[in-house]
Amino acid sequence: MATRWYDQVTRYQWLVLIIASAGWVFDVFEGQLFNITRGELLPEVLRVASDAPEIRQYGDICLAIFLVGGTVGGLLFGSLADRLGRRPVMVVTILMYSVFSGLTFFAQSLWQVAALRFLVAMGVGGEWAVAAALVAEVFPAKARAHASGIFHASSVFGTWLAALAGLAVGAQWRYAYLLGVLPALLVLWVRTRVKEPERWLKAEAKASEAGQVQLGSFRELLLNPRWRGRAMMGMLLAAVGLATFWGVTVAGQDLAAEVLKQGGASEKVAAKWAKFAYGIVQTTGAGLGLLAFGPLAVRLGRRRAFALVQACSLVIIPLTCYLPTSYWQLLIMLPFFGFFTLSMHAGFAVYFPELFPTHLRATGTGFCFNGGRIVAAPMLVFSGWLKAQMDLRLAVSLLGLGFVPGLLILCFLPETKGQPLPE
Repeated sequence: MATRWYDQVTRYQWLVLIIASAGWVFDVFEGQLFNITRGELLPEVLRVASDAPEIRQYGDICLAIFLVGGTVGGLLFGSLADRLGRRPVMVVTILMYSVFSGLTFFAQSLWQVAALRFLVAMGVGGEWAVAAALVAEVFPAKARAHASGIFHASSVFGTWLAALAGLAVGAQWRYAYLLGVLPALLVLWVRTRVKEPERWLKAEAKASEAGQVQLGSFRELLLNPRWRGRAMMGMLLAAVGLATFWGVTVAGQDLAAEVLKQGGASEKVAAKWAKFAYGIVQTTGAGLGLLAFGPLAVRLGRRRAFALVQACSLVIIPLTCYLPTSYWQLLIMLPFFGFFTLSMHAGFAVYFPELFPTHLRATGTGFCFNGGRIVAAPMLVFSGWLKAQMDLRLAVSLLGLGFVPGLLILCFLPETKGQPLPE
């Protein structure tokens, strides 16, 4: 008799999913906080008017710096998680992004903001790699894709929190970052409730017995032909998702602001309701897309699920840019825009841990997702330049073509549906 995917999931496995998801929620909160508040933050630290062209340009440069920081943190902490264990590294990464987000409250210049965003991103990138590996290792094979999809889909709560924080503090953006210290309390929960997965303990035992395996080795990851190809193609697939997210998906807020100002709204009113459109309305659709990816990956296979959502993104992006003629029409389109352009990100949590063996899982997962950040970072600088040179709708539509190479990359990656995790 067929059973539901969650029928054999234990109470402890649910607890791990909740803790990993909570860490990822605050990861995304810290990352999205800048996107939500940059309309108030950048004019103050740059000492320019709120409609100055530098705002959009330096905003995307700061996002690029965030991607680079995430790369450094993901590579460093992913390797350390394979060497030292999942729990201690998760504790360090949560503390890192919490403390440096809180210190942004005191920032007085652009370079200070940029440096703190880099350090926050290190914690964010490291925590995701560790949590994704942890969920994949703890859950049974039948439930793994669903649980990993739920883990990544929890990011929607982080965006909602960031949007609500931005709306609550208004122009007093510093207080939103002060709230970023609160995730540090999660560390107590991690330390007392999370245990090292049996798979990692066995890998550690092998490593200590005559050096049968080397934990967290970038040398093995990049020199072993089997893992190298997966790591490089996975990194490029993540780069597509991250470049289109920061260049296209987050532009939903700017699209809403432009529609509102064209309708006669003031700068302040447009900023407020653009945050609502992006942070609440679009993000609701994005969250549903993230939740849908796990079941899609189970039904269609990992590669076909990625292909489907990217192909749909190529259609929905120009429709969202050019079809609406009013704010309310745009609100109807934004959930679909968010659904398709963001859903593939849940696939990274499902797919990347399935590509690598236990002793390289966090290293490989972190390399793919966070290595993708460094590849995507130049696209953000280009994105900021492009949006400053032409109509925003055209710029976003052109940047959406980034999903085309994503479809080609899938041809070079293996299908992992129904396969056990590599050992």
